[in-house]
Amino acid sequence: MKRQKRKTTAKKKPENAAGAQPGEPSAPKKKALNRRDLLQNLGYGLAGIAVVGGGGWYLASSVHAGIVEGDLSRLGNGIPTVVQIHDPQCPQCRALQKEAREALAELDDSEIQYLVANIREPEGRALAAAHGVGHVTLLLFDGSGQRRGVLAGQNSSQLLLGEFKRLIRRSNAS
Repeated sequence: MKRQKRKTTAKKKPENAAGAQPGEPSAPKKKALNRRDLLQNLGYGLAGIAVVGGGGWYLASSVHAGIVEGDLSRLGNGIPTVVQIHDPQCPQCRALQKEAREALAELDDSEIQYLVANIREPEGRALAAAHGVGHVTLLLFDGSGQRRGVLAGQNSSQLLLGEFKRLIRRSNAS
């Protein structure tokens, strides 16, 4: 048995808006903006500004902290210093940095400072070569910039805290 073809019917078009010419599309009607909608949109805008501003502040403070930590000219400024010989692409270096920062969080910023010598930059390579050490290493300096110790490899934050306190005591005694 042969199938019969169905006739397609034309789709109905919406009626034109009053005053519009036939064949012209009717413009969508705008919803009147009331006070509730205005205040809601204002709230969303303020929340967006707060999120963007907070993100910008966090980013700026992170960049500033990175610049301060990378300033090796602060070595020997009268404050005992921990310098990490660091390769940013090394997972062991990042783990050591996390442990060192954890230990340093227990101490006052005026007692000890933390610097990072990036071995991917000339200053960091030069400092590492001058002291004959590789990455994943902490160099301990007294306030006058004299090296007082070397901690190679990963260490726990508790062990590092003890070493940092010992460095502070020795620096204050001399």
